[in-house]
Amino acid sequence: MMDTDARRELVVGIDPARNRHLALAWAADEAHRRRLDLRLVVAVPPGREWREGDDRPRRKAMLEAGADALREGAGWVRARHLQMQPVTELLDGFPATVMGGLSARARMVVLGSRHLSRTAEYFSAGSLVVPVTAQARCPVVVVGDAEHITQQPAYLVVGIDGSESSKAALGLAFEEADLRAAALRAISVWQPPVFMLHDEKDAVQAQRRMLSETTAGWSARYPGVHVTHEVPTGHPVEELAGAAEHALAVVVGRRGRGGYEGMRLGSVVHGLLHRAHCPVITVPLV
Repeated sequence: MMDTDARRELVVGIDPARNRHLALAWAADEAHRRRLDLRLVVAVPPGREWREGDDRPRRKAMLEAGADALREGAGWVRARHLQMQPVTELLDGFPATVMGGLSARARMVVLGSRHLSRTAEYFSAGSLVVPVTAQARCPVVVVGDAEHITQQPAYLVVGIDGSESSKAALGLAFEEADLRAAALRAISVWQPPVFMLHDEKDAVQAQRRMLSETTAGWSARYPGVHVTHEVPTGHPVEELAGAAEHALAVVVGRRGRGGYEGMRLGSVVHGLLHRAHCPVITVPLV
């Protein structure tokens, strides 16, 4: 497990092409809540060499736009949290590579999302969500473009399947719920197999026991968090996204460590990134 005490910084990626503050607001509020330093980052890809034409004017314009976005973002953060002094950093490099590298020392990485199609997420030069989420060495928070309506009393959703990665997600989910004085809905979706070898009722009861046993230790550690156990039947992406419709966030584990060629996110994580309206927090097992 990573030493979170040594990671005192939250990193948020700034996109100069988008004048929206939803991801920045989430990052600033989280840094304030956790008393972490906040780093605003813009990464500018290297220039391209052409036989005909000069790429330097385009790159200069990108650098200027990045610097402007950082100044504006830092001022916006200071206005939101008067005591906060964010650090700004304009870096050379492809954004996904830069943000993935910064995750090695960050407590969290926060990104905005355009909710691109799966094809666009893989092949868009400006896409960050899939590659950073796949390779990051800390939790990654993806905040959508549109505000969603949260429900009172406030709650978070965490997906549990009994794996070690989902147990890591559960720990962060309890921590987030405690920090926000929110309830926690722990959900383990039962997806009926093609061929049932055992009684369906017994299978669901076994999954419910797994869920109860998995959450027991964390409930003792965070007694102030009201947690409910749910075992719906259906597809995990649809059930988790539906449960999180008005949640503060949905938290899920990420198996393994992907890369730009593999980008092994898993179907549930990938599906939630495109389906969920609330922020999606993915937690790696590192």
